[in-house]
Amino acid sequence: MIPFPNRFTSVVLRIENISSSNLIIKRRSPMKKNTRLLTLIFITLSLATIACLVSFNTTSPTPEVRATQIPPTPEPTTAVITIDFTQEELLTSLYQRINPGVVAVQVFTEESGGSNSLGSGFVIDNEGHIVTNYHVVVSASEIEVDFPSGYKTRGEIIGTDADSDIAVLKVDAPPEELFPLPLGDSDSLLVGQTVVAIGNPHGLYGTMTAGIISSLGRTLPSLHEAPEGGSFYTAGGIIQTDAAINPGNSGGPLLDLNGEVVGVNVAIQSTNFDFSGQPINSGIGFTIPINIVKRVVPHLIAEGHYDYPFLGIVSPPGGDLTLFQQEALGLPQSTGVYIIQVSPDSPASRAGLLGGVIESPIPSLPAGGDLIIGIDGNEVRDFDDLISYLIMYTSPGDTVVLTVLRGDERIEVDLTLAERP
Repeated sequence: MIPFPNRFTSVVLRIENISSSNLIIKRRSPMKKNTRLLTLIFITLSLATIACLVSFNTTSPTPEVRATQIPPTPEPTTAVITIDFTQEELLTSLYQRINPGVVAVQVFTEESGGSNSLGSGFVIDNEGHIVTNYHVVVSASEIEVDFPSGYKTRGEIIGTDADSDIAVLKVDAPPEELFPLPLGDSDSLLVGQTVVAIGNPHGLYGTMTAGIISSLGRTLPSLHEAPEGGSFYTAGGIIQTDAAINPGNSGGPLLDLNGEVVGVNVAIQSTNFDFSGQPINSGIGFTIPINIVKRVVPHLIAEGHYDYPFLGIVSPPGGDLTLFQQEALGLPQSTGVYIIQVSPDSPASRAGLLGGVIESPIPSLPAGGDLIIGIDGNEVRDFDDLISYLIMYTSPGDTVVLTVLRGDERIEVDLTLAERP
């Protein structure tokens, strides 16, 4: 397009110069030369016009030229298509393999007048043992277990654990209905790892959702009330996920992409509720790690209960210290578990751990207590670290070594764990 206007403009300028010259000559020339001048002007104008036309036609952009100026459409990359297809194939295959082992647990209570509540569960062996949540079945007078095939049978509670919210049911079902799910290793989980939940949210049987591991080592209040009353022991090692979990998912499996169970879905955190008063998923769900389940379930099957280790200390609400609390207590660091109080006749008391006894600028937070910063050589950054280690790796009767800051002194304390009262 650039050559066309330049050539056109230069032609026009030449025409104007020729015309001016001719007009000047016309005014100065005698009458007898008019005819020759007119002829010259006519020829000149004719040639200029032809030049303009030739310039226009030879430089005018053709449709083909315009077409070549359109940028080519980028080709889609095959890598994205391949990844999506593989993920889809993986998930559909996982569901087909795993869903037959996931059941619906319907609970009937005397107080409900015949109505029922619903949870989930999954088969763990060929003897008919099913894992679900304690809170799903705790008030049950009758339990119905529904299999994906349509087969229904009664369930019997053979063991419960209020501390980690686990229960084991026993069903009498034909062998072809029992599809035990493989159990994975929750210690190998990483934040960001893809996981899948299968269960029965809001009565929608066999629902599958996917998400990631959002965090590890969380704590939640358990359903085991402490002897003092008004408070509950802590459940530790909890997995946080954004895979959609809703009422009815409780007791169902959380799985990795190998199809191995890495946790038992237990709760969600939400401030929103539906028209029936049920909480709505907000992307914060909690799951009991399968390694705790693997420790607890054999005891529930054999003995009906499981005993958890007990330390006997009270720490600040929330489990960790703010910078302002650290400064008020005169501590050298904010990480660790600060001991406000030691329970009488507890393992902590017998080991000589100290609680706070000196008034501080913060009410109900006395200074002078020990700060636990390690256990068995593992760093303790907060209460979540401490309770998760105790629940995941220790039992009553075990002796642990606590690393403690007492004033300016760093000491090692041997402590023998007891059973939770």
